[in-house]
Amino acid sequence: MPSLPPRYGRWVLILGPVVLILLILQFIHADFGSKTTQDVVGSVSGLTIDTYNETDSKTETHHVPSSCPTDTGMDSVLVVVKTGITEAQNKVPVHLRTTLRCVPHKIIVSDFEEDIAGTRTHDVFLNVSDTLKQSNQDFAIYNRARTGGHTALTSQDHTKVANGPAGMMDNPGWKLDKWKFLPMIHTALRAKPDAKWFVFLEADTYPIWPNLLAWLAHFNPEDKLYLGNQMQIGSTLFAHGGSGFVLSHAAIHTVADFHKMSVDAWDAITNQEWAGDCVLGRALAAAGIRLTWSWPHVTTQSVWEQDMLHEAYAKIPWCFAPFTFHHMTPADVDRFWEFEQQWFATSNSSVLTYSDIFRNLIRPTLADHLDNWDNFASKGDDKEDYKGPKTPTSFASCADYCAADPECIQYRLTADSRCTTSNAVLRGKPQPGTQSGTMLWRVDAALERMEQCENVAWVTS
Repeated sequence: MPSLPPRYGRWVLILGPVVLILLILQFIHADFGSKTTQDVVGSVSGLTIDTYNETDSKTETHHVPSSCPTDTGMDSVLVVVKTGITEAQNKVPVHLRTTLRCVPHKIIVSDFEEDIAGTRTHDVFLNVSDTLKQSNQDFAIYNRARTGGHTALTSQDHTKVANGPAGMMDNPGWKLDKWKFLPMIHTALRAKPDAKWFVFLEADTYPIWPNLLAWLAHFNPEDKLYLGNQMQIGSTLFAHGGSGFVLSHAAIHTVADFHKMSVDAWDAITNQEWAGDCVLGRALAAAGIRLTWSWPHVTTQSVWEQDMLHEAYAKIPWCFAPFTFHHMTPADVDRFWEFEQQWFATSNSSVLTYSDIFRNLIRPTLADHLDNWDNFASKGDDKEDYKGPKTPTSFASCADYCAADPECIQYRLTADSRCTTSNAVLRGKPQPGTQSGTMLWRVDAALERMEQCENVAWVTS
């Protein structure tokens, strides 16, 4: 083996340890210097998705637009976010830095005027009768807040209560909320009377703006249009408020004028009803404006709880473009906004379908077994062809219970050892004491059967 000349030998002795130290430092930096603290799963389209974790309070985002795009079509839209004093400071700021950041015309209506991350809320009751506000007990929390602000709130005001058949009647803020719907129509009109479209959201509603604009392109704002997720109380059909709904220019002017003619009568109706979105639906119907059933563009579920593969209301969501998801926590908003930014930055599509969301966000984060997790598998029917115990009380026997049913894809064992199964495929959310399982090969088999969505499906009538 040839040897180096003596004059180079001393440099080898000096540089060798230096190179070794540099390699060690590089290894340490690569191993510990990353800011990514969660598992990253590669998706079929090449997007990278952080594993969903409900406990995150904020997801670091890497696709924040440096400037807002112009000429998007949003200039003709007014976005109205409805909130309240007990939730606004917790739920609204995340939207102001994400989903609302590039919206040119937006207002936040509330039962209390305050600054939220540099944005001033509008007191939706400012022009409501003082007599009503002083005489009706539903306004007790409003009157206290007007006098003492946040310090006037009680522990009951912040108490989370179960959402029963008639809503959360033991929650003061919820009882007041029904009174906001008709007044916020007038607040919206004062803010931008020339808007072609008025979009109403709540603080836990996630909007996908490119999908909305592509959907609205099928309509004429001079038609009296009321677009929303269909609900019914008694004989009244109305758009579910939490899902988000849209009123055209013609519709909102019509219902505002109609309401002005008999405000006291509609106050009496509101007092009798328990849901403000139902009251607004009644007013629109009385003004001659019918609801356009708009599911699955707008939904009552979060993205983690929405069944995207199966039919409801004679429609399969798969090839539709969702506009909203409901019950989205601030962590959910951050997480989905990051996904949405990645999608529109790296794909060639101008819309985002349920198929895209499932393949690139939901499927990569599914696991065959998760502890302290609820995938919402909800069916508990005994299977006649199952040969084991009729009520499995272990996770392994629950898995066998699901495997015996060819249509079962997900299963769970609750904290009280109850086994339930489902043919839906949901990401789910953390739940202490619950174990969840997914038959991943059946998920992939179901995906093989789903269409490729060469054309986006739209609700247009």
